[in-house]
Amino acid sequence: MPTEQIQIRNFIDGQLIEPVGRQYLDNIEPATGKPYSQVPDSDSRDVELAVAAAVEAFRDWSHQPAMDRSRILLRIADLIERDLEKLARAESIDNGKPLSLARGLDIPRAASNFRFFATAILHTENEAHVTDGIAFNYTLRQPRGVVGLISPWNLPLYLLTWKIAPALACGNTAIAKPSELTPMTAFLLCDICREAGLPKGVLNVVHGTGPNVGQAITAHPRIETISFTGGTVTGRKVAETCAPMFKKVSLELGGKNPNIVFADADQEAAIAGSLRSSFANQGQVCLCGSRVFVERSAYPEFVDRFVQAASKLKVGDPLDTTTEQGAIVSKTQLEKVKFYVDLARAEGGKIALGGAAPEVPNERCRDGYFFPPTVITDLPVSCRVNREEIFGPVVSITPFDSEEEVIGYANDNDYGLASSVWTQNLNRAHRVAEQIHTGTVWVNCWLIRDLRVPFGGMKQSGVGREGGNEALAFFTEPKNVCIAK
Repeated sequence: MPTEQIQIRNFIDGQLIEPVGRQYLDNIEPATGKPYSQVPDSDSRDVELAVAAAVEAFRDWSHQPAMDRSRILLRIADLIERDLEKLARAESIDNGKPLSLARGLDIPRAASNFRFFATAILHTENEAHVTDGIAFNYTLRQPRGVVGLISPWNLPLYLLTWKIAPALACGNTAIAKPSELTPMTAFLLCDICREAGLPKGVLNVVHGTGPNVGQAITAHPRIETISFTGGTVTGRKVAETCAPMFKKVSLELGGKNPNIVFADADQEAAIAGSLRSSFANQGQVCLCGSRVFVERSAYPEFVDRFVQAASKLKVGDPLDTTTEQGAIVSKTQLEKVKFYVDLARAEGGKIALGGAAPEVPNERCRDGYFFPPTVITDLPVSCRVNREEIFGPVVSITPFDSEEEVIGYANDNDYGLASSVWTQNLNRAHRVAEQIHTGTVWVNCWLIRDLRVPFGGMKQSGVGREGGNEALAFFTEPKNVCIAK
């Protein structure tokens, strides 16, 4: 990225424009703690302009043949792949994640989101029923209209495109709000959409804060569908706003995910997988396995080897291609991580690794927001650190004695997003997976993704499902047509 500050613009009706109020927020680079761009501090007036453009565009876009919509979305996927290096560098600067992670996972998966849904709409099925010989019923699935898409800061382009792609593929028009902490890849995506030939007004991107822009989107009467990914507290506010208006809502919220390691597991694979699920993206992934439960007979060796492996992870400048642990996304988030580590000590935990600020990676990163991989043992299962989402590189490891006990530990939490089970006993794998109250259970793996399957959480991890047919169904409205014979 250039060294001078970039002034990001909103994308409304196919144009990059200033916010109505001409107010901007500093966009801080986490690795340096200094502003490197400015992001619009938009408000309801900007949302109103975006809605007007989306309503106008819906009339034509919703009637475009699926093949035409598919062609444009596939072109967007091609251009994301073409600009992979540019987008990966932008995301690394914006988010603080290692460049290697953005290059190898986030940006390729953003392209895959468009490619998958661009082709999925060409293979949809319609239901038809003959009713007792007197009538013929068939079901139409029609686009819902203008949809609101609100995405978080931890996987900025990956999760934003996971919403945009199915929404547009189904014929909707959209108002998207990226996180104000990580707006750059969404800004770059707007140019890609214009180059790909996406008609003006089909996708509108309004930057700003949750109270000013997110609330305006969720409360707008012309936006009848909301897809939100973010924290549970904010998700509750979204639900409260949408419920009286009877909006269709999908909420993908927080997680405090159990990672269960049985003594018969392939310990080499379990340690490598647990390391990744604990510290990927500095632990700033809603799917991270921050509660590790290890069968007691394997516990001492597992802890020793896990700590040794975690101690070798390189904390460094996100732009250094050898860095494995980058910067925490913001000063506020860094302070939150520090708070929970201090709380772990107060709750009786032992800091087996980390727990304090690391050495400064280089002069450029002297004022950056860094925190090392931190491993905590001896914490009670019921303590706050084991119950509340930290969203940082902090993991606790707890021993268990039986299958029944660890299932109880795993389910004794307000969240139910995802879990991992490590065992070579196939019967146990099926048995435990069935009893854990999470929307996804990975067995002997973590974060393997198939866009055909439903994704979402139980309990306070949200409502609704994304991915595959569930995403296509969410962004369409079923209508039954009954014709008398």
